[in-house]
Order: sequence, then structure tokens, then C-alpha cells
Amino acid sequence: MELDPDEMKAVVKRLNRAQGQIGGIVRMIEDGRDCQDIVTQLAAVSKALDRAGFAVIALGLRQCLADPDNNEMDVDTMQRLFLSLA
Repeated sequence: MELDPDEMKAVVKRLNRAQGQIGGIVRMIEDGRDCQDIVTQLAAVSKALDRAGFAVIALGLRQCLADPDNNEMDVDTMQRLFLSLA
């Protein structure tokens, strides 16, 4: 199923932000920053990635339910994808 590129812009923005956070974490480690600061940033990136994944699933489900005859994925497949993120 190909997702609507316009609706995926928010997901791409979130992933780009996460990519920047990961770069920041690498710099923190290289600079010898405190463990608590690093773990806090890792948790933030993890949450951002989870939210991006859930946004993709939600968009796919909306498209699947709106036009079930023209989508190769069914609700059960989308549900399995959702659960793979949990």
C-alpha cells in the first residue's frame, strides 16, 4: 500500500527530528556527557520513532478503511503491523 505523500510529510518531519537527536546523542557520548542525560535523549528518540510508526499505521488504516477494495492490505495485516511496533 502506498501512503499519501502529503499526509506522510508530518512523519518525515518527525523522523528528521529524530535523526538530528541521534546525532546529538552520538556527540554527547563522544563528549563524555553524563549517563542520565544520554539516557534521557535516547528515551526521547525512542518515543519519537514509536510515534512515527504509529502515525504510519494510523494513516494506512484510514486509507484501508476508506477504500478497502483498492488496497492490497486488509485490516488484519495492518493490525499485525501495528502490533509489531508494540
